[in-house]
Amino acid sequence: MQYGPISDIFAVMTKPCPPDPTAVPKPSTWDARLARRLVTPLVGTPVTPNHLTTLRLAIGLAGAYYLSLGDFWLCTLGALLIALSNFVDHTDGELARISGQSSKIGHFYDLASDALITVLLFLGIGFYVAAHHPSVATAAQWLGGIAGVAVAIIFFLRMRIESMVGKSGTKQASMGGFETEDVLYLLPVVTILNGMTPFLIAACIGAPLFAVYVAVDYRRVVRRVQSEAATGANVTTKATRGKDGNDFQAVR
Repeated sequence: MQYGPISDIFAVMTKPCPPDPTAVPKPSTWDARLARRLVTPLVGTPVTPNHLTTLRLAIGLAGAYYLSLGDFWLCTLGALLIALSNFVDHTDGELARISGQSSKIGHFYDLASDALITVLLFLGIGFYVAAHHPSVATAAQWLGGIAGVAVAIIFFLRMRIESMVGKSGTKQASMGGFETEDVLYLLPVVTILNGMTPFLIAACIGAPLFAVYVAVDYRRVVRRVQSEAATGANVTTKATRGKDGNDFQAVR
């Protein structure tokens, strides 16, 4: 079937327009606000949020690799790349919000990239500490592995919580425009001050403890969702029975 110019004009007129970037509420953190300013010119261009996620993934992989080599200056470069990757991580979400390009696949890709980079970060730090302390090389690598596995569990459980109650259930603690994850911006300083060993030990202790906390929170959310589902089912059953009774009375 041939379509004339009138149908083409109608298609253009009815094509949904992306939301006005200025109409989208501003983010609460400083790095997300800066990220939004930087990606606003990309609205309406071929650049998509998934492109920025891929860029963040590439930068993070390079950072984790340089961290694992053991050389001081390469480790410092790796720490800078990890900090940059943490910032770029905000750009894909901000572009998705102001351009209306949000998708479940893109969100999962973002979460998977976050988990992979964080796990490799701690593994890389473990190899770095092992290179500088050969006497405890195996122990350092195990510490990095433990922290990495704990982080993977945290990301998985938080993803499950978000699927049940939405993003509000996994919102990070924030204060003064900063979130918990912003501590990664201090990683280059930790590297320059030769603080990787205590940082790794702290991560090995803190990450599993936080994983336990998230696991407890996950169980709480599951019970609440199940309770709400059971309550809703009971209300529906009672309403159905009441309607059937009224219908029976009407027939009589």
